This record gives sequence, structure tokens and C-alpha cells, in this order.
Amino acid sequence: MTINRKPLFILIFKLLFLGMLVLFFFARIMPRYDNYYNASLVEKVERLEEIKEPKIVLLGNSNVAFGFDSAVIEERFGMPVVNMGLHGGIGNVFHEEMARLNVVPGDLYILCHTEYADEGKIDDPVMVWTTIEDHMKLWRILRAEDIYPMLKAYPIYLNKILSQWRHLEVKETYQDSVYCRAHFNEYGDVEYPRECEMMEMELTEETPEINDTCTDRINRLSDYLEKRGAKLVIAGYPVIVDGEGSSQYREEMGRFEQELREKLTCDVISDFQDYIYDRSYFYDTTYHLTDEGVTVRTGQLIEDLERYGR
Repeated sequence: MTINRKPLFILIFKLLFLGMLVLFFFARIMPRYDNYYNASLVEKVERLEEIKEPKIVLLGNSNVAFGFDSAVIEERFGMPVVNMGLHGGIGNVFHEEMARLNVVPGDLYILCHTEYADEGKIDDPVMVWTTIEDHMKLWRILRAEDIYPMLKAYPIYLNKILSQWRHLEVKETYQDSVYCRAHFNEYGDVEYPRECEMMEMELTEETPEINDTCTDRINRLSDYLEKRGAKLVIAGYPVIVDGEGSSQYREEMGRFEQELREKLTCDVISDFQDYIYDRSYFYDTTYHLTDEGVTVRTGQLIEDLERYGR
């Protein structure tokens, strides 16, 4: 009986070709976004994992990256601080999963979302690809349920990087912009001179929504950290409101904070109304603070932590 080995050879050839193609992408084409804002996650994770003693970890979107002077917090509490704040487009889930890296007993994780309602999935998988690229250590942040949407988004990401490669586009560094990997300091804070530049500033009109998908997930994260001797708390985020709606919005924020306290098992350490700031404290968009705004907010968080008992 003659065995037809042709299908086996074809399969081996396809696997070898696929392997060479993947190797080519990793060696010659990726990464294409390593000078961009989100690539700062590489250094953030490195710092997070290098610290073996109890630490303070700041979690959230760009309101965190543009919102704190970590050195001041570190000096006040005598604990290393890591600012893991990154782009809001990658979603709450991705920001929260960073808390599972290198948990040490005594750690304090401070979560500052700007909304507490989501669908429990990565908001923009393509953006996540431009963040993690070929940095294998960052892939650990992904959950099992994130694999399919990431695979589904890969062709779009691949088309973007191939387009850059084919046209020999120079990888932009944005050295003259705040949105550059080089403008994050050793703590993970955006360190770039910032004064208010907003011409038409968007005012916050509605309180953020809350849903069980988000709060239940945060509660599970809190349980995970508690079992490892760490602590998760919720702190306020910067809000800009003025004019006729200011008084009403303050009342709505009070109700929002109360509902959040009722749904979460971890502690809410802030009075969210304390984070309603004058428009002069905001930089280029809502949630991004000027240097002066950073000083004010950092002081407010320190007050919250002192009142909490740190």
C-alpha cells in the first residue's frame, strides 16, 4: 500500500512558511509604535516588577498619567510609587489587569476610573496591539477571553504596520509633543511642561454611569489582592464643571459616589466633589491636568490617604 506523503509535506511547508513570516514580522516590521505614548507601558511594567517591597500603584486611564506627582507621594508615605496610567481607549479591563502583576503583601492599589460602566472587554483591540506589539511581557496583561478579539483585530494592526513599512515611513517620535514615550519619568508620570491650552473646553455634563459588570469585576480584583495581602481602593478623578450647572452637578456627584460605595466591597477614599477643579487646572483636554493642577490633585490624594489611615 502506497502512502501519499504529499499532504504532509504541504502541511510542513505551510507551517514553515508561517513561522518564517511571523519571524519576519517580529524581526523587521514590529514594533512600529515604540516611540509613541502607549509604549511607555514597557517601562511602567519594568518598574512595577523590579520593586520587591510594598508599593503604591496608581491605576487608570490618562487622567492618572497626566494627574500625579508620584515623587511627592513616595516621599510622603515612604513607599515606592508606580504610575500605570495609560490611554483610555484600551479600556477599564486592561487597566485593572495591570494590578495582577507582581503583587507584594502590603501593596496599595489606587484605582481612578472616569467611568464605572463597561461591557467587560477591551474597548479597542487595535490600540492594544499598538501598545503591546512584540513586547511579550505585556501580553500577560491579556485575559483568556481577550485572545479572540485580539486575533480578530490583528489583521487591522498588521495592515497599519505594513503600510508604514512599505512606504518607509520614519517612526515618529513626537519629541515636541506631550504624547511621546520619552516624556514619561521614572515613576510613569507624564513629565512635560504643561499650562492650560484649551480654547473650547468641554465641560462635564453628566455623572459617570455605573453597572454591575464593572463593579463586580472590581470586587473580584479586590478579593484577589486581599488574598495576597494587598489592598485596592478607589480615588477621585479630575472633573471640570462651572456655570449654572455647577451646583446641581456637585449634588449628582455625591449621589454617584454613594452608589459606588454601596456596590463596591473595596473602600472609596475620596469625596468626589473635592476633585471638581477650575478650568485653569486643565491642559489640552478634559481629565488632563496642567502642572498646577497636578500639584493640587496630588495634594488632594495625599489628604485622602492620610484620612484613610495610610
